[in-house]
Amino acid sequence: MATSPGTQTSSCRAAVLALLVSVPIPTLGAYLAMIAFPEDTWAKVLFFVAKLWMLAVPVLWLMFIAKQKPRLPRWSNRGMLAAHVTGVLIFLIILGAYFGFAHAWVDFEPMREKIASMSLDNPLLYLAGAAYWCTVNSLLEEYFWRWFTFARLADLMPRGPQGVKTAGVVAAVVLSGLLFTAHHIFALDVYFDWRITTLGSLGVFIGGVTWSALYAKYRNIYAGWVSHIWADLAVFGLGWLLIFGD
Repeated sequence: MATSPGTQTSSCRAAVLALLVSVPIPTLGAYLAMIAFPEDTWAKVLFFVAKLWMLAVPVLWLMFIAKQKPRLPRWSNRGMLAAHVTGVLIFLIILGAYFGFAHAWVDFEPMREKIASMSLDNPLLYLAGAAYWCTVNSLLEEYFWRWFTFARLADLMPRGPQGVKTAGVVAAVVLSGLLFTAHHIFALDVYFDWRITTLGSLGVFIGGVTWSALYAKYRNIYAGWVSHIWADLAVFGLGWLLIFGD
């Protein structure tokens, strides 16, 4: 059954509002806490609040706009082969880029001083943080940037008789990848110079596009999550070498 113009317009307006009140918040929180006011407690609190906001807005959307009961999606194996293949490829690309040429761009001492100021030069704390970021935080990002943000962007794309057209899906994938990258640029800029920040941002964009494409194809949040974990394992493995290596 075709969607009426009025219903589609209402859905688009709701999608725009949801994106406007959600997508800028984590990026703003990262900028204030990491770049603008890194020493201020209020900025760190705002960063934490922004993380909670990433959880809250999609839940509110589900309850009051989609009229559905919030629940954790059941595990599905849809797309798992693609998840592992893309994850391993990204893992190898990250390691290849670093050992191939990017290690020469790293200024070790300033980076280690910044990490020490966060107490992440303690091996146990580092491992605990890495475990959180590789599992919990990556799932939160898939939930927000793919299940929620990508899906709302797809709602805004032109539709044909069978739903969103292929060009619209591609546009939503690319745009969600760009928004995901903007969120991470500030974190990269804290630790590295413009060359690593640019290279890392390109890597984040490739990851964001890949995971959005996985979600678009398989509609399984866990496919992107598994691929995402592979990327984070490479990042935190290199982090260990940078901090605790000779």
